[in-house]
Amino acid sequence: MPAREGTTADSLRDRILDAALACAARDGWAGTSLAAVAREADVSLLDLYGRFRSRPAIVAGLIDRVDRQVLAEGPADTDDTSPRDRLFEVMMRRFDALQPQRDGVTALAWDLLRDPLSLACTAPRLMRSMTWMLEAAGIPATGPCGHLRAKGLALVHAQTFRAWARDDSPDMAGTMAALDKALMRAEGLAGLCGGRRRAADDDGPAPEPDLSAGEAPAPS
Repeated sequence: MPAREGTTADSLRDRILDAALACAARDGWAGTSLAAVAREADVSLLDLYGRFRSRPAIVAGLIDRVDRQVLAEGPADTDDTSPRDRLFEVMMRRFDALQPQRDGVTALAWDLLRDPLSLACTAPRLMRSMTWMLEAAGIPATGPCGHLRAKGLALVHAQTFRAWARDDSPDMAGTMAALDKALMRAEGLAGLCGGRRRAADDDGPAPEPDLSAGEAPAPS
């Protein structure tokens, strides 16, 4: 079925992404085919192909949409706020953006965690997302130290995601508590919540953190 007349590229893209999450919530992401997403979105396979060439591309599109929602609010307020407070604000924006479709997002995440190949395909896109979150919080995200901070933030995101998936409170109090705790733990990890931008931070060598005891990054 061709795309409905008058449908903009962005709205069609969003409809496909919403359909993918609806399918994931109902059937699990592992059981969701591209054809099923097209049927749910009421678009042709050709329309779907024109925007997403694979299931990993749909996952990347979902991450990209959340990034855009977070970044649309602009950088975190830097007046009289600590780097950790700014990062807390930015990451909570992310979970606020995910909240309306939590069932689909969590179903997709758990299936990805059981599929190492799909998770490996998602990890680089998530790292790029975490780099943008650091930038939005006014924290350096370039060079070896910036890469290390992004890895640390990905771990913070994964730990918080697990709490968010179980958080039924109306104000996401459990999520906020988990995020605050995770950021506090990570504050000393390669200067994750580092303050002033300094060239030396980005040019010098940085030790690799031990993430082996952590959890795999969530996909969104």
